[in-house]
Amino acid sequence: MKIQKEMSITQILKDYPQTHSTFVKYNLGCIGCIAASFESLEDGLVAHGINVEEFLKEINAAI
Repeated sequence: MKIQKEMSITQILKDYPQTHSTFVKYNLGCIGCIAASFESLEDGLVAHGINVEEFLKEINAAI
């Protein structure tokens, strides 16, 4: 897997813009969220009640 749960959301979206649709699918408005610059992917997913491993599989499949 290229995208890891420890990565920042902003970095993921910057490095892999094709993942945007996965964030949208899960109703994550991370692009406009100030926390996305310092929050890890895992922190954001847990805060929104989203299964981390399931999301990782899907977002890595997008790239």
